[in-house]
Amino acid sequence: MTRDYSKFLPPAGSSPLPKRAPSPLQMLGWKPFFSQQTDVDTLATTPPVRVTEVHRSGLRVLGDGIDTTIPPGPEATVGDWFLLDRTNPANSILLDRISLFERRAAGHDRKRQMIAANVDTVFIVTSCNRDFNVARLERFVALAFEAQVTPVILLTKADLCDDIAPYLDDARAISNRVVVEALNAKSAEPADKLSGWCTPGQTVAFLGSSGVGKSTLVNALFQRSVADTGAVREDDNRGRHTTTHRQLHFTPDGCAILDTPGMRELQLTDVEDGIAEVFDDLVTLAGQCRFNDCAHETEPGCAVRKALDAGEIDAPRLARWRKLAAEERFNTSTLAQRKAHEKSFHKKIKSIQQKKKH
Repeated sequence: MTRDYSKFLPPAGSSPLPKRAPSPLQMLGWKPFFSQQTDVDTLATTPPVRVTEVHRSGLRVLGDGIDTTIPPGPEATVGDWFLLDRTNPANSILLDRISLFERRAAGHDRKRQMIAANVDTVFIVTSCNRDFNVARLERFVALAFEAQVTPVILLTKADLCDDIAPYLDDARAISNRVVVEALNAKSAEPADKLSGWCTPGQTVAFLGSSGVGKSTLVNALFQRSVADTGAVREDDNRGRHTTTHRQLHFTPDGCAILDTPGMRELQLTDVEDGIAEVFDDLVTLAGQCRFNDCAHETEPGCAVRKALDAGEIDAPRLARWRKLAAEERFNTSTLAQRKAHEKSFHKKIKSIQQKKKH
């Protein structure tokens, strides 16, 4: 028997049903992924809140009718979701993340530094001037691929450049999976060109060096000033840190926008898959080498060297791949070694304490 589903459809000629307005939580970026980690009864007693700012003194969190600060935690970053324990905020539960951006921090300690969590799209911002650096862009794209976040490269100050074609060509050559847009951050272009990614319930982040126009783009999307901006130095086109901490801003229609301090140094760790995606053609060639541990230098049967000699691949790009892969392996192994050392040290301390008790 064929069922008649027509009764479930609106009458012919009737106007479509109005779209349901997003809830306050959805306006903050709440998704089914997070609701699947809890239940109605739990939500009633521990409401969900999102981290919008991280300070040494605490985490600012927003929820449905909630705007408060909870104690800081070493495992929390901007964009995270918590189930808020109103009685004892320190016991609030951190929910699993959709995505996480992290890098290896500068300095002697070299620990992992979390940048942002639960981001849907990352706008990698650079300028059409001396700030433009393909190697740095490749690092940001690898970071995005590893986090399974959609990367979009934005070339700002296109209006101040006589010929933007070389910048567009170099940026597009990084990956055919990355959209590249050239725009004037101080015009109406950002609101128009970026609208497809900045929809209700989505979270977007701006990453890049100081002075490339990240905060200016944020303000353009809001059509008002919500982030401080500053000028760049004329001698090297570098900017000052006008954004001093990461902060989520929310548009009236419910898109979360993250502005971040400039990052000129981006040390990668645990991004092997992301690097492989950026340089997928070279990785494919390396898989055709005669030896699994081929260094792509003088080994016989090296498919990478063969392609290089034939002019099929770019020598500078090959060098960047090898450098980035080697750096990632070093950083990842160093972190693993330090974790093992810390674990051994804590075991030793615990053993000494137990002996003293006896």
